[in-house]
Amino acid sequence: MPAKTDTRSGAAHAPRLIAPPADIFDGAAVAAAISAADPSDRQALRTAATDALRAAQKTGRETIAAAFAAAPFDAATMTVSYTFLTDQMVKTTLDVATRLMFPTPPGERLSVIGVGGYGRGEMAPFSDVDLLFLTPAKITPWAEQVIEAMLYILWDLKLKVGHSSRTIRDCVRLGSEDFTIQTALLEHRYVGGDTRLAIELDEALKKDLFSGSGREFIEAKLNERDSRHLKQGQRYVVEPNVKEGKGGLRDLQSLFWIAKYIHGVEHSADLVREGVFRAEEYDTFNAAENFLWAVRGHLHLLTRRATEQLTFDMQVQVAEAMGYEDRDGRRAVEVFMQAYFRHATAVGDITRIFLTKLEDMHVKSEPLLERIFRRRPRIKQGYEVVHNRISIKDDTAFLSEPLNLLRLFEEALRTGMLIHPDAMRTVKANLHLIDDDLRNNAEAQRLFLDLLLKHGNPERALRRMNELGVLSAFIPEFEPIVAMMQFNMYHSYTVDEHTIQTIANLAMIEKSELEEELPVASSILQKGVNRKVLYVALLLHDIGKGRREDHSILGAQIARKVAPRLGLKQDEVDTVEWLVRYHLLMSDMAQKRDIADPRTVRDFAKAVQTVKRLDLLCVLTVCDIRGVGPNTWNNWKAVLIRALYRQTERALETGLEDLNRQNRGAEAKTTLRKALADWPQKALKIETARHYDPYWQGLHVTAHVTFANLLRDIEQGDIRIDLHPDEDRDATRACFVMEDHPGIFTRLTGALALVGANVVDARSYTTKDGYVTDAFWIQDSEGNAYEASKLPRLRQMIEKILRGEVIAREALKSRDKVKKREKAFRVPTSITFDNDGSEIYTIIEVDTRDRPGLLYDLARALAASNVYIANAVIATYGEQVVDTFYVKDMFGLKYHSASKQRTLEKRLRQAISEGVERADV
Repeated sequence: MPAKTDTRSGAAHAPRLIAPPADIFDGAAVAAAISAADPSDRQALRTAATDALRAAQKTGRETIAAAFAAAPFDAATMTVSYTFLTDQMVKTTLDVATRLMFPTPPGERLSVIGVGGYGRGEMAPFSDVDLLFLTPAKITPWAEQVIEAMLYILWDLKLKVGHSSRTIRDCVRLGSEDFTIQTALLEHRYVGGDTRLAIELDEALKKDLFSGSGREFIEAKLNERDSRHLKQGQRYVVEPNVKEGKGGLRDLQSLFWIAKYIHGVEHSADLVREGVFRAEEYDTFNAAENFLWAVRGHLHLLTRRATEQLTFDMQVQVAEAMGYEDRDGRRAVEVFMQAYFRHATAVGDITRIFLTKLEDMHVKSEPLLERIFRRRPRIKQGYEVVHNRISIKDDTAFLSEPLNLLRLFEEALRTGMLIHPDAMRTVKANLHLIDDDLRNNAEAQRLFLDLLLKHGNPERALRRMNELGVLSAFIPEFEPIVAMMQFNMYHSYTVDEHTIQTIANLAMIEKSELEEELPVASSILQKGVNRKVLYVALLLHDIGKGRREDHSILGAQIARKVAPRLGLKQDEVDTVEWLVRYHLLMSDMAQKRDIADPRTVRDFAKAVQTVKRLDLLCVLTVCDIRGVGPNTWNNWKAVLIRALYRQTERALETGLEDLNRQNRGAEAKTTLRKALADWPQKALKIETARHYDPYWQGLHVTAHVTFANLLRDIEQGDIRIDLHPDEDRDATRACFVMEDHPGIFTRLTGALALVGANVVDARSYTTKDGYVTDAFWIQDSEGNAYEASKLPRLRQMIEKILRGEVIAREALKSRDKVKKREKAFRVPTSITFDNDGSEIYTIIEVDTRDRPGLLYDLARALAASNVYIANAVIATYGEQVVDTFYVKDMFGLKYHSASKQRTLEKRLRQAISEGVERADV
């Protein structure tokens, strides 16, 4: 914390400024400018003071900002310098008000006290200026005039001033009633005015407000912290609040407030002398505080206002301002955010140790009967229970056996108790004991695997081990992904937290907590799999991230080294390696390919080879997707994964020859006849004969029934539409039937884009008698099916567009805006052609930045090239989208020609870039 002023002596510590004092505030120049004004004209004095101070403020801010830009991590001098600049402006304003505008009458006393962050002496560029105008008794007319004059000048300077006018008695009374006021007064600092009055306040507060045990104050601060964390989210939130978020500056400030209340310290370094921190813990505290203040300072300067949220776009700018550079295949912003999250984690460790210890000191004793009858698990030798937390009896004996560093976590899981902060400190301070001998110790391997497999709560053990550094010490290959941010909108967590989330999901499935939501994954675990392989594969599946190489390939190589060290047999190691190498395969196949195409399932089945691997990969895929973020898993993904699993399982059990179009077509027609049993035989025969094979394999019988009804008795020129909520898929199915003509698929995508619908799947089929049967699955902006009440209006808008009353291309121009915070993401465009993934189509995969109207632009480009689009599969990953088109040329052939592929790619890239240009307008 910056230095404080001692109000009893009027002395102050001498903080180091970021530039010479006169460069920050030229007091002589300001005084000269003010003295030129007519001393009898109060308005002129106010104007002169405001103009002089505004000029000085501008120069001072520019000086501090320039020096801070040159030393972007020097937060301590930055905060002190802004405080110094503010002090000079407040003091000058006070002088003008009490000496020139309203000279102080005999007997009048007024003291200006800084409170809160300003009182603490910590100011970011646009921090609030919290002032207490202190008077000895009820405010007098003179004091009222002075305060008003000061505030008007400070407001004219665009300072955000928080102010109160109180007597010493008011301060004591209000502080005892309101912990927010009490906290602000805890950090009061004399700025100017009557010195004796400030000393009297200091003495009164110590005697009457801060003389108790502090129990209520501590409890209030702990409750405040919990509420703040609940509101802001965990520290792994990818757009953290530097001030209020978990692991942010407010956590450090809460710690200091409590320490100051209890120990009366004036500087955080004093906490070492008081025994609150060990020297190395204070170093961690100091480093985190300096880093977070530096981030906050750059945020304020870049946005020119009091901004505390590190949004995606600001993360890039702050990283650049602090001098971070691209490194080892990672963007500078990712390197910066990993540093941020590591400091936030350190703050969490420090505050937990300190605050939990205080919490222990203030825990109420349990009632006698509860202590007698409450059953506690028996604690193993070497441990003891301190305030319901497991602690270490004898540190020396504990550390004499390095295996105890793992046994502690096992004992905590076995008993269900939290680990005492003193035990955490002991572990953290002795990580060097976890060496190669321990890593290769069979008992250590057993202990680690038991933490994953035995106690039913691996998430808790892994998270605590990760926070204390034990996980990285035991598996050094895990260390690079600790606090590693993935700079995109898809992943909600850092890589290590994502890994722990996936394991938490697996544990919940095992405990049958997700049986209704995940029936397939639950049934797989119920019939039995190698749990050891599955848990280790999830632990290692993303361990290769953050390097230049493909993380799946590198991760598999790492897994081959790590898995044996965890005690796995060779066949288990092979399976873990395969799962890590192909952990994205099932997700990609389900979301980026047409799983109704027999070739998709056949290729996937050949890659998986056995039902055993299929089972493991399916569960891993589900846990992986669910671990990406709280809302990533949905019914749409569930339907795709289940369908791919069931079809592949059937193919592996009965033979790949079952996967052919004729078999599927025959089954589909039989199913439709049963569903339309009330139809005349002639009408049913017309319907089953009018479609080509792909139609029968690509749609569910419910869609076949809908299209049959739309096609029945259709006449030339008819446009028939059916909108139906498909709740099983969290989407609305939109079916269209009309006469076939070139570009109809493009018109439909344009119509859907204009009504704001997000297309997640699309299938287009032409009947033998010249009609188009197109099915789209669409979602609203929240990723849900449209409410039934909104469907009539949606239908009207689509019909209007299809009748040509609105031109989609023109109307979409105003809707292509990319949000400012999303422009920071780099999403390179990749376009690939695959002639092996389907028997009759070329598969064009377009991987690029998502935006409104993208599918329409791509479809229009393909239509202009006379490309027939049979299906479009859309997979969205935050700001990134993969649009996959199953296409043929105008002669019904695949695109084998390299020159034709190059031409199509050029036109697709042009369509993307034109849309980006519109989006940037």
